[in-house]
Amino acid sequence: MADTPNESDQTPGNIYSVGASDPDAKLVNRHEYSTAEIHEIDDLMAALAQLRAVEQQLSEAAQHYMRLGQTDMKALHFLIAAKNTDTIATAGALAEHLNISTASTTKLLDRLEANDHILRSPHPKDRRALAISITETTHAAAVETIGRQQAKRFNAAARLTSQQRDVVTNFLRDMAKEIRLRDGQWGSSEA
Repeated sequence: MADTPNESDQTPGNIYSVGASDPDAKLVNRHEYSTAEIHEIDDLMAALAQLRAVEQQLSEAAQHYMRLGQTDMKALHFLIAAKNTDTIATAGALAEHLNISTASTTKLLDRLEANDHILRSPHPKDRRALAISITETTHAAAVETIGRQQAKRFNAAARLTSQQRDVVTNFLRDMAKEIRLRDGQWGSSEA
């Protein structure tokens, strides 16, 4: 009779643990940390991975529902924020926000306009520019789907005390700073 493999033989457990990713401590010097501290950090890394996975799933579901790509969705989010803050959105501002070329922005806007997601109109103050706005139908669909789901983040943040929010905010900013690609690293150009 063949042995039935147990679950631990089929999955490496917490793949985000420092032991799973760096068993020989070549990347992270962890000798000054206790086993309990390392376990807490491993749990934190797993929680971040869980958040990223849920965000990816939500993003993919929204893109599928709206029948749009990731850049299209980012553009619509920008236009919603512009509308909500009474900011006149322009192609140049959108290109800068998305970090894409003016040619790519034109193609993006043409595609969004052809599918009735945006409107282009004369800019009220600059005759050389066009004002870009989201259509009411697309705005309503985005707000009632991904917007409503993303807004639930507020609830998790609201359950924290002011001091806890400060700790989490500083932690997330510090982590972003630690992992940010530096100019020239892997052929990147830091934005």
